[in-house]
Amino acid sequence: MRAAVVTRFDSPLEIREVPVPEPADGEVLVRIEASGLCHTDIHAARGDCPVKPTPPFIPGHEGVGIVVRLGTGVDERTVGERVAIPWLGYACGTCDYCVSGWETLCQAQRNTGNAINGGHAEFVVADARYVVHVPEGINPAEAAPLTCAGVTTYKAVKVGGVTPGDRVAIFGIGGLGHLAQQYAQIFGGETIAIDVTAEKLDLAKRLGADHLVNAASTDPVAAIEALGGADVAVVLAADPRVIEQAHACLRPGGRLVLVSLPKDDAMSLPIFQTVLKGITVIGSIVGTRADLAEVFRLHAAGRTTVLYDTRELDEINESIEDVLASRVPARVVLRP
Repeated sequence: MRAAVVTRFDSPLEIREVPVPEPADGEVLVRIEASGLCHTDIHAARGDCPVKPTPPFIPGHEGVGIVVRLGTGVDERTVGERVAIPWLGYACGTCDYCVSGWETLCQAQRNTGNAINGGHAEFVVADARYVVHVPEGINPAEAAPLTCAGVTTYKAVKVGGVTPGDRVAIFGIGGLGHLAQQYAQIFGGETIAIDVTAEKLDLAKRLGADHLVNAASTDPVAAIEALGGADVAVVLAADPRVIEQAHACLRPGGRLVLVSLPKDDAMSLPIFQTVLKGITVIGSIVGTRADLAEVFRLHAAGRTTVLYDTRELDEINESIEDVLASRVPARVVLRP
């Protein structure tokens, strides 16, 4: 099969012919139809993550495809079923986090496209317990971004405690942000879209944003304070200055939800302001299988729109450069 392989952290990915993997006990073999390109794939391919995968490996944790073979002992999946293969490729299932619905915090977890070969290939094997059924009627190319970008931002809105009438500031409208905005609106929030490009703000407007702030020409903190401040700020831009702006725009009792991962792994947190205003800072890490099932149900019901650009697997290196240069309006989906 053809696969995009990371051979070295300082080299482009290579399109290689590699053996089709065999599903082991408890695993399924999936023929990939679509595989979303996430920024985390780029971090993994370039060795930017604190815990680095070991080359050679195949990235990709937004894979969607058809189950074509079952490993021994698999009874929760069927041949011919369409499934999504998310970031959480394995968890122990028995620790306090797993049994309390926080499997994404399992300390024994293994991640797809990182510790486990991922979906930027024609076939992939996955733990049958951790793939998620894709309902009928959902285009695989739309399901792919929902598998990470969707469930990550859905979870961020959930842990941010968004309730009807809350003013929700979304910092960064793109592959994640255009979905975060829609989930905040589904939860009843009054949305503020903040970005530095007019095209992405136009996208936010089309998707129903109540307010638009161009941070390239306007001080976003002053603009949001003029609206009365934000109850929740969801940060999807990987710039510490943006995180600090998001914190500063919050009303007393506001919640700062951190999703993006700045390269330098640091931000400035004003302690007096945080304490005296009763600000809560929340780290939000992807979502569970149950969260992803909810994301798919919302999409199947017509509640969300996924914007994506479809490309061939051979174009993965060019696509990475386009993502890094912000030349992609929302999400890139690769076809093997």
